[in-house]
Amino acid sequence: MMRTEPGGRLRLAVPGTGGAALGCDAVGVPERVGYDVMPRLPRVGCVFADGSRWWWIVPAGSDLGLQWPRGVDYAPGAAVSGAAAGPAVPRLVHRPADGIPYTPPIPLYLLVCRRTGVEPAWSCDVAWAAGDRSDAA
Repeated sequence: MMRTEPGGRLRLAVPGTGGAALGCDAVGVPERVGYDVMPRLPRVGCVFADGSRWWWIVPAGSDLGLQWPRGVDYAPGAAVSGAAAGPAVPRLVHRPADGIPYTPPIPLYLLVCRRTGVEPAWSCDVAWAAGDRSDAA
């Protein structure tokens, strides 16, 4: 269920392939945060656990513009480092019935920020976005 990548990274193996069209990244949170966040999410995708961290599968690029709180690991390609993976190999602990592996990243981000006491922060260049619109005032 796991593939070892160069540099000792472990790639989380998302079950099935049909529902992962957006690519996969992973967000690692301390186990205690995972227990608190899971029941509050509107939807839960695939979640892996290794005894100290929970790894949530999110669409690729879910880190763009977001400043994840300290203590949260963001793993592009769902490739987690051996050190970040904790004392055990992550195993699948939740698989959604509909086969779509993703947890919505924005609700996950907001709940993790709230649980860790961090003010949510993201970047958005509003001037750039409005500059390309012909109807921008």
